[in-house]
Amino acid sequence: MSTVAEQMHVIKSGIADLVPEADLRAKLERGRPLRVKLGVDPTAPDLHLGHAVPLRKLRQFQDLGHMVVLIIGDFTALIGDPSGRNTTRPALSREQIETNAQTYVAQAFKVLDPAKTELVRNSEWLAPLTFEDLLRLASKFTVARILERDDFQKRYREGIGISLHELLYPIAQAYDSVAIAADVELGGTDQLFNLLAGRELMEKLGVEPQVCLTLPLLEGTDGFQKMSKSYGNYIGLTEEPGEMFGKVMSIPDEVMIKYYRLCTSLAVDEVEEIESRLASGAEHPNAAKRRLAREIVSLYHSPKAAAEAEEAFDRVFRQHQLPEDIPEFQVDLTDPVYLPALLSAIGLTATNGEARRLIDQGGVRISGSVVPSGGYHFARSVVDGAVVQAGRRRFARVRAQ
Repeated sequence: MSTVAEQMHVIKSGIADLVPEADLRAKLERGRPLRVKLGVDPTAPDLHLGHAVPLRKLRQFQDLGHMVVLIIGDFTALIGDPSGRNTTRPALSREQIETNAQTYVAQAFKVLDPAKTELVRNSEWLAPLTFEDLLRLASKFTVARILERDDFQKRYREGIGISLHELLYPIAQAYDSVAIAADVELGGTDQLFNLLAGRELMEKLGVEPQVCLTLPLLEGTDGFQKMSKSYGNYIGLTEEPGEMFGKVMSIPDEVMIKYYRLCTSLAVDEVEEIESRLASGAEHPNAAKRRLAREIVSLYHSPKAAAEAEEAFDRVFRQHQLPEDIPEFQVDLTDPVYLPALLSAIGLTATNGEARRLIDQGGVRISGSVVPSGGYHFARSVVDGAVVQAGRRRFARVRAQ
């Protein structure tokens, strides 16, 4: 195992908070593998690079010789994490939770080492709790303490309802840490309150408290808003290699090193060397971004897929050729064709609304010609047989049935 100083250097790379740092150093100095916890509520089936940020940090802990405890929050998902929410989350059925959980685990093990991972579900210890047990746990927290949460304060001031069961969420997540004897718990910066609640409960129950480590939220491909499907700026873990490569190439230079730190498996020292070369001008940003794209595609697909994705990228953006494998769709075309509906029907956009926004931004082409803002209707003869392009990387050939 590496020295404590070397481990601290790796662990602290790219993080936001470490509370308290001295406790982590003391735990490492004992020389035993730590139990590092991440709890995830399977509220959505598909993951993107933003979701994978804590997974990559967990993998660093594993590579340093520690054990990861990945908690699938199949019980806490019934409550719904109120972090960052201005309304109560809609309840999920157990069937939805189970389906999402299976997909999440499959994607998580694209990053984690299964041999150094304990996979558990918090229904194992939360479901058997009696009402008396719940009362005893709840007595360890005050209402004032729970209402310190920024999101609860905001909703309370604005007269937006807070359901009683939401107040129990931090207590349930805190008890997870007690149940698995966590040494360290990871989460996003929006999770710091929940993580500290776990530390507080452990102290009050006479258990050695966990260290709380938070990671920054990852900006999406726009380099501004956090990565989210709702913003259309995400890079999915299961996306095709060419799409993934192209999306990475589209990120602003300013967030490139952050992506290196949070989204790749490169050693911390190597990332620092890339950062230094970029700062000195010894390496061109485009070359660094290409390597970043290859690293990410290789992680979730393979080095061969990454090389092929780079070649395809060059054909389109350097040589201005169409991709070799444009999918073809047989569609029942009306006359005129309502272009937003067509784009969403063939999967170039998720919704008609997204298609309209892309058209208005000049991001749609038909046979190489940019569709003007507000250009939603086209004669059937214009669309039939044409290659339609949405954004920089999505192509489809349309033919009438």
